[in-house]
This record gives sequence, C-alpha cells and structure tokens, in this order.
Amino acid sequence: MPKSLLIISRQSPWSGPSAREALDIALAGGAFDLPLGMLFLDDGVLQLVPSQSATHVQQKDITANLQALPMFGVEDLFACHTSLNERGLSLTELGIQPLKVLHDQEIAALIDRYDQVITI
Repeated sequence: MPKSLLIISRQSPWSGPSAREALDIALAGGAFDLPLGMLFLDDGVLQLVPSQSATHVQQKDITANLQALPMFGVEDLFACHTSLNERGLSLTELGIQPLKVLHDQEIAALIDRYDQVITI
C-alpha cells in the first residue's frame, strides 16, 4: 500500500513559485493514486481567494490547478481556521470546495494521520 502524503502549503500565491510547486506535487500524486491531502496554512490560505490577478505580479494564475485537485483525486483539502481569521477570510469567500477548516489542535491530529509530510 502506498504511503500517504500531506502537503502543507504556507506561501501566498504571489510570493514566488512555492504555491504552484505545492499544487504540482498534489496533482502529480493524485494522478498516481497516492493517498494525499493538502493543508493551506499561514499565507497559504490566500491561494484560496478567487479572482486574483496573477499577471500584475508576473506570476501564473493557480486557480485552474486548485479547481483540478478533486478531478485528480485530491479531495482531502484543509485550511487553518486561525490563518483564515488572521487574514479576514471566511469559508464562504474561498474559491475551492469542499474544504474543511481546522483548528490548531485538529491540525496536529491531521499531521499525525499521514505517513509523510511536505511543507512548502
């Protein structure tokens, strides 16, 4: 049985290539039926805000990649409640569903569920 993987994405979509790289890893793992989940933490929750103008900061738009996650079998998507609150975001404003919002103690339990964890 393949090992499970949790990808923790902590970077904003415009801070460099990290957000896109995290999504690429998730899509590749999903294509190979790797059991994986994705947690958006810290500035990573900003990736979930729809209608961002990536061209203004000379980045590629990641919206299509986010929306493709469930099609590639990546259905375990999580966001940190504290990170959302600190940035003034609510679940209804986000452009990806289904998304489960977790509190800090739930995040620790989530990390323990996976065999491997990558933080980007």
